[in-house]
Order: sequence, then structure tokens, then C-alpha cells
Amino acid sequence: MLGMVDIAASTMANIGPAMSFYFGFGFLAATAGIASPLTIALAGVAVALLGHMLAEFSRALPSAGGFITFVGRTFGATAGVTTALLTGLGYIIAMASVIAITGGFLSMTLERYLGVAVPWIWPTLVLTAAAVAMMVRGVAVSTKAAGLFFGVEILVMVVISVVAIARHGAELSTAPFRPSHITNGFSGLAEGFPLAVFLFIGWENSAALAEEADNPRRNVGRAVFLSVATMSVSYMLFSYATVTGFGYDASRLGASDIPFLTLARGTVGALAFFAYFAGLTSTVGSLIAGVNSQARLIFNAGREGLLPSFIGHVHPVRRTPVYAIYTFVAVSLLLIGGWGLAHVIGGGAMDPVAFFAEASTMGTLLILLVYLTSSVALPFYYRRHRPQEFRMVRHLMLPALGSAAIAVPLYYLVKPGQPAPFDWFPYAALILLLLSVAYAVILTRRDPTLGDRIGSIVADHR
Repeated sequence: MLGMVDIAASTMANIGPAMSFYFGFGFLAATAGIASPLTIALAGVAVALLGHMLAEFSRALPSAGGFITFVGRTFGATAGVTTALLTGLGYIIAMASVIAITGGFLSMTLERYLGVAVPWIWPTLVLTAAAVAMMVRGVAVSTKAAGLFFGVEILVMVVISVVAIARHGAELSTAPFRPSHITNGFSGLAEGFPLAVFLFIGWENSAALAEEADNPRRNVGRAVFLSVATMSVSYMLFSYATVTGFGYDASRLGASDIPFLTLARGTVGALAFFAYFAGLTSTVGSLIAGVNSQARLIFNAGREGLLPSFIGHVHPVRRTPVYAIYTFVAVSLLLIGGWGLAHVIGGGAMDPVAFFAEASTMGTLLILLVYLTSSVALPFYYRRHRPQEFRMVRHLMLPALGSAAIAVPLYYLVKPGQPAPFDWFPYAALILLLLSVAYAVILTRRDPTLGDRIGSIVADHR
């Protein structure tokens, strides 16, 4: 059984703070300016509101199905199947970005420190195979490994941040936390807010581990809040150190490919190697924790008949969802291959860093739709199925605030005028949504009992 600390560690490893911060903060700083730490703090509040929704649902329905169970039990079989498809597709696309950057970052590190140019696809395949082998062995082993990787990255980043702040002690300012220093005021905050929310993607990892968790009705919610709080404080520390190290110059921050690595090289010199090592442990830890959790969502959907049934089979001895893990990773690798082939046809090579930004954005767009639907579902579920427990603040007002908060990044992902290829992502998401609904309608008509099976398996152990 996994304890609350194990679940929280897996969740934070899934978030991958080094990976997320390394490749996301430069864009955030270019948009929100030197007040990026304030933007991150507001994003942490928004994610905490979503965490409240997940905690309340998990208290009533602790299930490996997570959002699929929550929406299906609230709005019926068609909504549940649609959510299963959107969730699976969103996480697979997003995980493809993590798989690619795992090999890409190792290739980048080898070239910098050893002068060896290794095509990024080869370390990607090797690291992915090693991670899958570990996950197949069992959730306890892989979760603890992911937690260890998380511990390494967070320790390195905290040390570098503290050293950077100490070295600039005479220049410290509260400007990064003043609303007046957000570039372009409210519009800059609104545009930067989605990027800050992206740093937390993976916060929901805990829910899918409910069946392997000790007292999931209590510990899933606690793990979510512990993870969000820890990541919020950590990101504010990292961002404040980075902004300070760059002399509160937003243009310099935006011009740096990976600002934190630039900060590390200027702060600890040769010891910046450890920052690169932290990035590597972060990508591998996020890969393990993410697939562990997200494959269990599609495993549960296969077990309940929402997706092909073979996905719901487990290893005969280890009892791990091997077919869900294999399917999840195989489709992610096929996406990477297809994306790369498109670049070759277009006359260029695929950059794993650019692919990370593109695939994570497309995957996140689908995942945000699921977040929004789940937040809307919470008051309906409690009002309809547990009316004696319904509370106006906990089950209506807070989910409404969460829905409003998540609508902001969703809007900025679909609004017109974005550069290619991001401009066609909203249309791709709409097509996937319509196809998912069509599949759900056909499946539920063929099997009228499907609605009864959604969420029928809950983790009620203590």
C-alpha cells in the first residue's frame, strides 16, 4: 500500500518541477515580466481550487478512473466514455512530450559536458524502455524511484536558488510580487496565467493511485494539497531567484533558452552540472510517475468497458496494468514518430524542445476540458447522490471558482491569432471532442448497461 507521502511524492515527480520550470519559465517571464512569481502564486491558488474538487470527489468515489469516474457517475455513460477518450488522448499526447524531452535533455547534456553528439531519439528509446520495465515490476518500486528522482531535483534547485539569492543580497527587491510590475497589467497577467498553470500539470496524479493507496478517501486529497502547496512555494522560490539573478530584466529572461540553467552557470560555475543532472532526473521521474498514474486511468476504462477490454488486463503475477502501460507508451512513441516524419517531409528535423512545447500544449488543451467538466460535475454529483452531505461553499462556490479559474487558460489556448502550429490545435481538439462524443453515443447504445459499470470499482480499503 502507498502512504500519503508516497502518493504526494509521485504526484510532484509527475509535475516534474525542474523539467516544467526549465522549459516553461522563459515563456512566462517574456509574457508576465518580472512579476512572474506573483503570477505563479495566483496559478497555485487556481490549481488548489481544482485540487479541492478532486479531493471531494475522491472522498466519495476513490477510483483508479479518476475524472472518468467522476464525470460518468454524474452525467451518465455518454459523458463518461467521452471523458475517457479525451483523458486518454490528452495524457498520451502530453506524455509524448515528456518522453521526447527525456532523451532530448540527456542528448543536450552529453553534448555539453562530453562533446558527444547523440541523436536524441536513441536515449529516448533506451530511457523509456528502462522506465517501462520498472513500472511493470510494480507500483511500489516505480513510485519510490520517481519519488527519489523528485528529491534529487528539488534539492538541487533549492540549493542553487538559495545561493543565487544570497549572492544578490544587496539587490533584493519585492518587485516580483507587486502587481504593478506585471508587463501590460491585467492583459499580461491573463496571458501569463495559462503558462503558470502549465507548470502544475500532473497535480491530479494522486487520484488514479486510489486503489493502491492506504485510506484513499482521506489520503488522496491530502496528497493533492501537499503537492500543490509544495510546488507553489518551490516555484515562487525558483522564479524569484531567477528573476533576481537576471537583475530584474524581463527582456534578458525572455531571451534565454533555459533561464534557470543560465542562472546556475553564473551562480555555481562548474557545479551547474548538478542542475543538468536535476533536469535529467526530473524528466525520467515525470515519465515514470506520469505513465504510472495515467495508464491506470485507461486501464480502469478498459476494465469497465469504456475502452477496448484488453487494456483492462493485468500481469498474472505482479498485478500491474501491463497492457495499459504498453498501449500508453506505444501510442506516445507513434505520435513522436509521426510528428518527426511530418518534419522530415517538410524538409527539417524535429527539435525535442520545440516538440515538448507543441505536444504538451495540445495535450493540456484536452486535459483542461476534462478539468472544467469535472469542476462543473461536483455540485451536481453531491446534490444528486449525496444530498445529506452537500455544502454550499465546499460543493458549489469553490468548484465554481475553480471552473472560472481554469476557463482563463482554456480561453488563451483557443483564442484566434496564435502562431503555427498552435493556431490549429483548437480545431484538432474540437474534432477529437466530436469524434469522442460520436463514439460514446454508439457505444452506449450498443451496451445500455455501460452506465452501471462506470465507477463500479472503488477503493474502499483503509
